[in-house]
Amino acid sequence: MPTLEFKGKQFVYSHHLSVPFRELQVVPDKSLPVEGKQPSLDDNLIIHGDNLEALKALLPTHAGKVDCIFIDPPYNTGNEGWCYNDNVRSPLMKEWLKKSANPVDKEDLERHEKWLCMMWPRLNLLKELLSPTGVIFATIDDNEGHRLRGLLDEIFGEEQHVATIVWQKRYSRENREAIGDVHDYVHVYAMDKGHFKATRNKLDPTEDQLEVYRNPNNDPKGRWRPVPITAQAGHATKDQFYEITTPSGKVHTPPEGRCWGMSENTFNKLQAEGRIYFGKKGDAQPNLIRYASEIEGFVPWTWWPSNEAGHTDEAKKELMSIMKDSELAFDTIKPVRLLHRILQMATHRDSLILDSFAGSGSTAHAVLELNKYDQGDRRFILVECEDYADSLTAERVRRVIKGYPYTGTLREELHRENITWSTFEKKQAKVLEHIASIENLNGHEYDKIKKQIKDGILTVTGERKVKETAPGIGGSFTYCTLGEPIDIESLLTGKGLPGFDALARYVFYTATGQSLEKIGKPAPDGFIGETDLFRVHLFYQPNKEWLRSNDSALNAERMAAIGQGNKSGKRAIVFAVAKFMSQKELTARRIEFCQLPYAVHRILGG
Repeated sequence: MPTLEFKGKQFVYSHHLSVPFRELQVVPDKSLPVEGKQPSLDDNLIIHGDNLEALKALLPTHAGKVDCIFIDPPYNTGNEGWCYNDNVRSPLMKEWLKKSANPVDKEDLERHEKWLCMMWPRLNLLKELLSPTGVIFATIDDNEGHRLRGLLDEIFGEEQHVATIVWQKRYSRENREAIGDVHDYVHVYAMDKGHFKATRNKLDPTEDQLEVYRNPNNDPKGRWRPVPITAQAGHATKDQFYEITTPSGKVHTPPEGRCWGMSENTFNKLQAEGRIYFGKKGDAQPNLIRYASEIEGFVPWTWWPSNEAGHTDEAKKELMSIMKDSELAFDTIKPVRLLHRILQMATHRDSLILDSFAGSGSTAHAVLELNKYDQGDRRFILVECEDYADSLTAERVRRVIKGYPYTGTLREELHRENITWSTFEKKQAKVLEHIASIENLNGHEYDKIKKQIKDGILTVTGERKVKETAPGIGGSFTYCTLGEPIDIESLLTGKGLPGFDALARYVFYTATGQSLEKIGKPAPDGFIGETDLFRVHLFYQPNKEWLRSNDSALNAERMAAIGQGNKSGKRAIVFAVAKFMSQKELTARRIEFCQLPYAVHRILGG
């Protein structure tokens, strides 16, 4: 496969491996936990910090667990004012950057190389965070679109490219250029393309897509469209060749090279049910009547027009309606409708979504709205490096959760389902009972509950006139910053000692390559977690005197406790400052000793 070569690639190729781990530090007064609970790293997260370091900090807890990633990186137009300041350990790299312009602007002839150097390690870490069935969506425009495609091909695999979506970001004409720029791209890559194809959701039909469904004969079942019933004859069976007589007496046979798409028995059954259409005069080639109410959804296409997926002007108005007292920090805001469409297609009700270029927080807004719509339990992780992480990104999420000043009519869809009149007649009592329960549950929140069956779709919508505050949609999050690097070599000096939980996650991940689910209180045998192959133990306290005492060592009593707790016979990996027995004695008990601070590394083998 062709690879993308650029200045600095040899220096950043493995840079993500050398980025130090940092502890995620909870900031309680900026968090918005569930009422009565404390902020937790198990909640939705908004992280303020360099996204390269934040992604590395997430590995011990979230490696291989993220279901959907959405990123909206700098488009590198030369106008964003972004800086390339990754601390790559290369004298040549540092010399290059020292002589080069920062922030990156249009006059910088090496801005494309810098952008590629910035994106490479971040994409590698994002891949490590994705689950084996996860998917990533990356927006970009023509400035770096082809280069981003090259990076994604190399990191995720060209064979895992699902599609490149063209999103119409403007609905009005753009006349400033020779040819108006009205679209962005969304590159889509999966960890397992076949699995994504089999499990991705279909999209709800839009009004434009339903326009082809009409009801010229006032069919009580609603709008419908005629669908040809012929098929290619290459693999046809003999019962797909027969004559069909129309109501006017005209006889039809399949055109040359084609056959009927169903057997004669099936055709007769459909005709008896009134599902065959012979044209206005009753003598045309037969078509199947397909009702709009039977549509289960549409397979996503690569063309996403603004009337279906939103546009940038809509995104700005959305943000301004929530954050009227805040200045917009950028122009490239993504509309919630675009995120809705991505999440509807790529996530399920318990999915974990990550956005490492969080910006205005549209991703979190979309996740919270979708959760309220389908009572889902999706979680989000946002990462934002700029100073507006609290004042804009997190503040928008706070207001969406709690409510915000607004004047107008708010409409919220409470229920939607496909339903035909025949189904309604059969299950009328059950349907009406369900609608009544929705009214009883939500009626006090709205001025009006509107019920409507149109084109085979039942919708229940709550309407509320708002003059002062738009109500919140609920939710919670924990706000975090990045602590000092977890430097194992500094343990014995007592400088910058990490907490027990942070070090436990770190050693578990570095030893096994997997993230640690939950951490209990320190146990007598030091057990912190296990994988299919290993049980991992840690003897540690964030106390300089304790670390220098005999209490920190692996001794005979602790070795015996480890053996007693190991009912599965798995190999045990033990982290401690010292040990009071020989490695031969430990090996006989299937114990691998890793000395803190010197021997923290990934253990391979059985």
